[in-house]
Amino acid sequence: MNPQAKLIFTSSLILGTTITISSNHWITAWAGLEINTLAILPLISKSHHPRAIEAATKYFLTQAAASALLLFSSMTNAWHTGQWDITQMTHPTSCLILTSALAMKLGLVPFHFWFPEVLQGSPLITGLLLSTAMKLPPIALLYMTAQSLNPTMLTGMAILSAALGGWMGLNQTQIRKILAFSSISHLGWMAIILIYNPKLTLLNFYLYALMTTAVFLTLNSTNTTKLSTLMTAWTKAPALNAMLMLTLLSLAGLPPLTGFLPKWLIIQELTKQDMAPAATIISLLSLLGLFFYLRLAYCATITLPPHTTNHMKLWHTNKSVPSSIAILTVLSTTLLPLSPMISAAI
Repeated sequence: MNPQAKLIFTSSLILGTTITISSNHWITAWAGLEINTLAILPLISKSHHPRAIEAATKYFLTQAAASALLLFSSMTNAWHTGQWDITQMTHPTSCLILTSALAMKLGLVPFHFWFPEVLQGSPLITGLLLSTAMKLPPIALLYMTAQSLNPTMLTGMAILSAALGGWMGLNQTQIRKILAFSSISHLGWMAIILIYNPKLTLLNFYLYALMTTAVFLTLNSTNTTKLSTLMTAWTKAPALNAMLMLTLLSLAGLPPLTGFLPKWLIIQELTKQDMAPAATIISLLSLLGLFFYLRLAYCATITLPPHTTNHMKLWHTNKSVPSSIAILTVLSTTLLPLSPMISAAI
């Protein structure tokens, strides 16, 4: 892709996200989301492969439907209350439609079907943007309207997301699809705590974005998209693959790694809110996700491919690991000791 075009699309993504996050009026928030959608489409379809075109089409249709629903919910609310302010979403029907629209934007169950397909058809770096940066504006809108949303609906969607995200990732062999289902599962954890402690939702999102960025950049540097190629990738960069294993276990939420921190705080907060059954269910469902993270980690570092493999051994060069990946990987595994400071701030 032309560097100037790439610069324009990246700038538009930053602009759209900034507009949505900083707006008070529903129309400007909607405009920011539309700028985001239009800017990411060329980045999804830039390879001109039929699968990439299909992914871009699916992404466009779902995001357009979600934007229409969001506009409809804000107009219904304005019709009944005379308020266009984002924080003044008080009409119950509007709140339900808004929750559905933002769930569709994010890929929460039952509106998750588009996300694995779109991620599978996108390049790794675009997949990283779809998993992290493109989820920030809808989460910011959920954060601003948290007090008005329906707790029963959100809790139900959250538990279903954790269940389906874990269950459907079990039999996948494509790494991008596994990471898509991982994202759906993490969104369940963010949604369940949103009403009770919105700051914890943001903390969970930031740490999830940090760990996912480390995983995607590592996979991009070793050019790995399938489990079969992940098995031979250790020969390219042994140290990087060893750290990839730790980052994946951190995404799974195992102590003493960074990923355990948001899960720990969320379970603690749910217990304080007398929601121990929900906390127990979502904790047990995260074991499903742990299985496929362990499988990825096993393929990345522990498996030696058979000697009759059809894959060429890719012997590592003297090329150094980019400092951005090194920093992100270290942060993805070592932030748990900061938990007292973070819980005091929240």
